[in-house]
Amino acid sequence: MEQFDDMYTDLIMEHSMNSPNKKNIDSPTCSLKGHNPNCGDEIELEVKLNDDKIEDMSFIGHGCAISQSSTSIMIDTLRGKTLTEAKNIITIFLKMIRRENLTNEEKDLLKDSIAFENISNMPARVKCVELAWRTLDDMLNKKNI
Repeated sequence: MEQFDDMYTDLIMEHSMNSPNKKNIDSPTCSLKGHNPNCGDEIELEVKLNDDKIEDMSFIGHGCAISQSSTSIMIDTLRGKTLTEAKNIITIFLKMIRRENLTNEEKDLLKDSIAFENISNMPARVKCVELAWRTLDDMLNKKNI
């Protein structure tokens, strides 16, 4: 992880090893499993909705530090957001991973997930960092939320 700023490395490792988001939640509205066949990372996202808002989110699973921390940071970033806001932030995150230019406003919306901005310099890790984001995007699209 030498290509990450030290601050971001600490954040990623903290979320990977001690995530308060790695648990089951009571009565999730929906859940979906995500799997990265390239490296074996697996997660199950649980989302609890309150009308049009993500009231709570959590995950269980296993995988590398990048996939686990990306999932936890995504949850912190999107908890409390409306579904429209969440879908927009997912789109922005995936744009960032593809090295597309982001406005300062878009970067601000990413909060701590900006820590993964340079992951594209490590191509083998791109699918790891995207796993949770794509799983949530699939969940929201499948549920027509």
